[in-house]
Amino acid sequence: MKKQRSFFVLALSLIIIILLSFHSCIIENPKPEECDVEIEKIISIKEGTSFDIIFSDDHGNHYYINRGLERGLNLDSLNAKVLNKTVTLHLPKLFFGTSEHIAQLAIDDEIIFTEFNTEANSKED
Repeated sequence: MKKQRSFFVLALSLIIIILLSFHSCIIENPKPEECDVEIEKIISIKEGTSFDIIFSDDHGNHYYINRGLERGLNLDSLNAKVLNKTVTLHLPKLFFGTSEHIAQLAIDDEIIFTEFNTEANSKED
């Protein structure tokens, strides 16, 4: 009986950990303080699956804007603005590390794309 209870507690704990891990992979309403900031030189921009926009840096890393093409971003415009330039990326922190999901993309002080809620965005909600 005691072995069964221990197994049950262990199995339940494992299920809870797995569920929390999966929950931490969902990126909704990211905030700047929940992101790692990376500065990268972008050498390639292309369309990915599900209307994503994929950015590759000069170290072989890949980042994406989720459904960027559906959000009104344009590959030609992005190529003109960020290709072969150094950008600042805000990447949400996850339970197991940093995501490749771009929450904000900027060059110098110009924000090219952001998911961060601003007063203007929150008034539209």
